Amino acid sequence: MLGTLSRVYIRVIRRFGLCLIALWGCCVAQEEPHIRVDVRLVNVAFAVRDTAGHLLTNLTKDDFEVLDDGQPQAISYFARSADLRLTLGLVVDVSGSQEHFVKQHEKDLEQFLRDVLTPRDRAFLLRFGNHLRLGCDFSSSPEELVDGLRGQSKSFRKRDGAEYPEIVPDLREGGTAYYDALYYATMLKLASAEGPRKAIVMFSDGEDNSSAHHMLDVIEAAQRENVILFGLRYTETARGGRLTARNRYGISVMARLARDTGGLDFDAQKANLHDSFQAIGEQLRSSYELAYHSTVPSDGTFHKLVIRAKKPGLIVRTKTGYFGRQ
Repeated sequence: MLGTLSRVYIRVIRRFGLCLIALWGCCVAQEEPHIRVDVRLVNVAFAVRDTAGHLLTNLTKDDFEVLDDGQPQAISYFARSADLRLTLGLVVDVSGSQEHFVKQHEKDLEQFLRDVLTPRDRAFLLRFGNHLRLGCDFSSSPEELVDGLRGQSKSFRKRDGAEYPEIVPDLREGGTAYYDALYYATMLKLASAEGPRKAIVMFSDGEDNSSAHHMLDVIEAAQRENVILFGLRYTETARGGRLTARNRYGISVMARLARDTGGLDFDAQKANLHDSFQAIGEQLRSSYELAYHSTVPSDGTFHKLVIRAKKPGLIVRTKTGYFGRQ
């Protein structure tokens, strides 16, 4: 009797196993091939001017066409910058003569922040020489941000004697880490910020001699994270006002950083700084943000970006492109 039951159980188990195998084979046969589609959302900030240089704020997405490496793209998101929260970085060179230049214009900076920041916006202040120190973390208060400039720059201490925190401790014995300041401001403070509207206002002469990063690293990071760079440049010239080779290099660096990211660059010795702040604020308030899902394969290389206005005579200022994510 026991042997008979055992044989019955074995037959049942075998049949059950054969049913499972057949069912699995059927599911495999019916399963569609798994296709991975690389859909990437690309954010772009841009401003539009007419032939007289006036910023235009009444345009819609139907007024533009977008080309990614020459291929037309469908705009999936469009908004006016004034309707979006702004995340702003102030990157301030406090080495040498730059320290005195910035201190002379604290009131201009504070007025600029009052004009630009709303209660929903946030800004931070990064001071740099050979160290990168956070003068003020994210805040909507112009007073708090400007107060971050008023410490003793040589010791990098606040009024109460506490040190400003370093965002990236590094063993630099001297020099000016201009590229590192911009790179880490972008990657550590702005990359994770909510919303597409991001910008940096940089105060410097554009000269660098102690960074671990290069100008191209800064451009790549800013373009990828959709950060616009605005430059306020103060250059300490040689006797007679002559520019040295290093001066010329710094000037070209700041001009390129602004141009390749869609920003503006100002020479503080030629332009009234109040007017320069006003121009930056006007672009921040009067620009646009769009996004599209790129149909161009993402391979980590540079993608040339063109935003073209359909109406004749309009000039679009935006970043020159971006590096695709791998």
